[in-house]
Amino acid sequence: MGHFYFIRHGETFWNVENKICGTTDIGLTDKGFDQARQSAEALLKEGITTDMIISSPLVRAADTAREISRLCSIPMRTDERLTEQCFGCYEGTARDGQEFHEAKKRFADRYENGESMLQTAHRVYGLLDEITSQEDTVYILVAHNGLARIIQSYFTSMTNEEFASFGIPNCAVMRFDY
Repeated sequence: MGHFYFIRHGETFWNVENKICGTTDIGLTDKGFDQARQSAEALLKEGITTDMIISSPLVRAADTAREISRLCSIPMRTDERLTEQCFGCYEGTARDGQEFHEAKKRFADRYENGESMLQTAHRVYGLLDEITSQEDTVYILVAHNGLARIIQSYFTSMTNEEFASFGIPNCAVMRFDY
């Protein structure tokens, strides 16, 4: 049996402003960098050892991964498949907007100027298929809240409402066993 860890990036300026980031490349706040260091410290305290960190190339995730990599001495690389979903017309709008919440339930619909949940799941599931075929390698994936729900759906049956509502805090660490 294998496992891997998922860590959501640290707090961003748009998280503070309650805005949807998507593929808009928004940087970490000072608190976001502190959260990344706290996640690294928690991994060390728990004695968690891994072989590789794979990060989204977006700056908020890559900076989070670099902090963890540096403090835990774990090599890292980026993978385009971990890029957050392109939310198109919703990027920069309120994260808790009702219209966006309802749009998240329509998996096959592409957001205007964006991508569908199914397209995003397709690329993320491909990476997960690769990771879960390597039981001897333990990874940390550093990415985004939208990908957290997709990864959760890979391992757990979820209703559309559960999927649309699922989220994790910045720099939360989740373990997935397979």
